[in-house]
Amino acid sequence: MNMQTTSRLTAAETALIEAFNNQFGELPGNGDVVAVRDRLLDDLKTSGLPTRRVEAWHYTDLKNLLRNVPPEKRDGSKELPPVVEGSDLLAVIQGQTSRASVKGLTVRQYADDLVDGAAAGALEALGNDDAIGRINGSFVRDGYIIEIPEGAELESPLEIQFAHAGGQLHTRLPVTIGSDVKATIIERHQAVTGDAALVSAVSDVTIGDGAEVTWIILQQQGSDDTHLGQIRLDLGADVKLKLFVINAGGKLVRQELHIKASGEGSELVIRGVNLLGGETHTDVTMVLGHNVPNTTSTEVFRNVVFDRARGVFQGMIRVAPDAQKTDAKMSCNTLLMSDDAEFSAKPELEIFADDVQCGHGATVADIDENHLYYLMARGIPKNKARAMLVNAFVAEIVEELDDESLVEALEGIISTWLEKHA
Repeated sequence: MNMQTTSRLTAAETALIEAFNNQFGELPGNGDVVAVRDRLLDDLKTSGLPTRRVEAWHYTDLKNLLRNVPPEKRDGSKELPPVVEGSDLLAVIQGQTSRASVKGLTVRQYADDLVDGAAAGALEALGNDDAIGRINGSFVRDGYIIEIPEGAELESPLEIQFAHAGGQLHTRLPVTIGSDVKATIIERHQAVTGDAALVSAVSDVTIGDGAEVTWIILQQQGSDDTHLGQIRLDLGADVKLKLFVINAGGKLVRQELHIKASGEGSELVIRGVNLLGGETHTDVTMVLGHNVPNTTSTEVFRNVVFDRARGVFQGMIRVAPDAQKTDAKMSCNTLLMSDDAEFSAKPELEIFADDVQCGHGATVADIDENHLYYLMARGIPKNKARAMLVNAFVAEIVEELDDESLVEALEGIISTWLEKHA
């Protein structure tokens, strides 16, 4: 590394490079994996973290927002009870998996695929702007590889739990869901202490023809944590996927959704709830490709922003030239609960087919004073009335889930967060 490059690096970039050098001998991987890790880190040394000059990161200047990188921490975390009682649980504690199993599924430790080199190809970044993939590929140590066989019907939700007590955590979750599977999967990211953490997590999910899947991303990191999350989804024919994203924590959060509708007849429902308080910065960025004819998608995000928090939603829908009969609609609705709160919305459509129905919209508002007056006129105190209206605004999204126990659990998490911040 020459002096010119060194002088351009921020303290966080320098800390990432030093962390890699310190961990290099311990990171699992054969020669092929080591070569990929070296190349990814070399890209970081050369380009640095993305700034607002990079269009995909225009609202989240990672180079300036990522201020520090905590030291490694190997213990202090613990397994938590599942969000929904009775769920099957696969736990990743402080970035490490165990020899766990779930009846009817094939479950392996990702570290094994790093050691024998099978994971080398999957570590590559998605492109020049893929800072999350680059960081994760450089540092990933473990995770689960899950295969759900064709025709399986999971009687209980499957929770993959990533619990930590601070430090650096870098995990992967490749999941293959067979044809005609019916499953509910909860990807849960949870801090169990107040110690600062840098988390990167990449899920790579392939869904076979005719499957019906509900996938929930629940992010509850600590108030000093950085969470860099990415899910890559590839949908087969006639797939019905409900993807729910709930952000209720973290200091600096970037959650990326990279989705390909690759099979005809696929139906995608995406719902998001972003609860932002304090001085958090949360960015949800989605790139959805309708690549074949006769696919549908609806995306609705609800955001509540308190204090000096800042939120971002970037949503790109791309319709390929052959993707006739695409039906895609996207909306982003935000409640600003403070004069100092901010939210930036950037919905985009890129359409190369002519027989499609596509649309998008965004709104930003405060509580409706007429609704507030209605409740207060019936004896409800103003603060409680405001909390009720905010709760109703986001609960409407969660209630679209079919599972009563899951709805109750998620509504409880949302209510607890709102009581604390409102």
